Amino acid sequence: MVVAFDSSSALAASPPGSPAHALLLALGRGLHESGFPAPMLEHALGRVADHLGVEAQFFSTPTSIFSAFGAGTEQRVHLARVEPASVDLGRLVELQSLIDKLCQDALGAAAAIREVERIVGAKPPFRSSVTVAAYALSSGAFAAFFGGGAHELVASAAIGMVTGTLAVLGRRVVALARVFELAAAACAALLAVIAAHVWPPLSVFTTTLAGLIILIPGFTLTIALTELATRHLASGTARLAGAMVTFLTIGFGVALGSRVGEAVLGAVVPGAATGTVDGVTELVALVLAPASMVVLLRAPPRELPWLVVTGMLGYFGARLGAAWLSPQLGMFVGALALGAASNAYAWLRRRPGSTVLVPGILMLVPGSMGYRGLSEMMAREVLPGIATAVEMVLVAVSLVAGLLAANVVSPPAGARPSRRRPEDPPTAP
Repeated sequence: MVVAFDSSSALAASPPGSPAHALLLALGRGLHESGFPAPMLEHALGRVADHLGVEAQFFSTPTSIFSAFGAGTEQRVHLARVEPASVDLGRLVELQSLIDKLCQDALGAAAAIREVERIVGAKPPFRSSVTVAAYALSSGAFAAFFGGGAHELVASAAIGMVTGTLAVLGRRVVALARVFELAAAACAALLAVIAAHVWPPLSVFTTTLAGLIILIPGFTLTIALTELATRHLASGTARLAGAMVTFLTIGFGVALGSRVGEAVLGAVVPGAATGTVDGVTELVALVLAPASMVVLLRAPPRELPWLVVTGMLGYFGARLGAAWLSPQLGMFVGALALGAASNAYAWLRRRPGSTVLVPGILMLVPGSMGYRGLSEMMAREVLPGIATAVEMVLVAVSLVAGLLAANVVSPPAGARPSRRRPEDPPTAP
């Protein structure tokens, strides 16, 4: 059913407290809790508000969403306090599909609210045991990327399993969730020292890094720089500060676990990784890493082939770019290839490009550099640590530049939101 619409007053079609307003508030919280960064969240809400004929403005930060309806003295502002959440790709796919139905007039506002509540309240798609196995799988795969041998692969997978167990317990115990990164880093470092004594030769650095790689906030750092580059300064600054605090927490936990292990078992002789990455091992890792991301990011399992293909494009693009240009500029090439591939995926599959973009970015982000820089500074090697930190920032900037350039080369689906003409009546809520 449609009703008459006077374009001079958007609020006439949706008065305060209407289903349209309630839908926008619920949708904003759902998108935020699913891991949408500020630019994408504000764009999605603006698209829905424009379609419903609601005059609205939105402002998102990592811990809050401001929604303002109306204009001038008639404006009403709603504040929603939210907790920073990890990315849930399955939920994002469903919410994006819901937005598309809304904008195609295939769903009313009241029905959409119920659908948002169903999506947000759904149980996790994977059992805890599968999640723990995915942590182990991702740690083993990244150990291969870092040049680890058989000892490092097995030890990293075991540490990843412990990290996954702590993550699952953290969902049920609030006190543990607050110190999760610290506890996981300390356990990882302690177990790596024990493994180095029990099963030498073994690189403690490689094993610890691979066991913790899923926790290192390289992706958060990349999103923060992207938000800053796109003038979302408040959200980008807050997210950047959060990433730095997480880096420091992990660094302190690693230092604590290492000191405890060395105090009990004795010092470990520093050593490099014991393996070399051959072509077969690399290809296997490039398949296993996205497979683990399907579970950890709760992506639709049927999208795994697309995750593998786009991940390989970004990974080998970065490798080729590093060989042709430099390691820092090579990341630009990898991000450009990954971004263009994810935009093409969005057009072909009619799904959010983030479904394949986020796992691919996790395979490129410079989180390992940040960890190495912290390790060097903890060992009182201040100048090398600062140099590594600066290199990490340069690589992150190169990654962000590549992603932004990809949106120019291959515009993302929905880059130009539909605009209702004044004479077009809105769909009744």
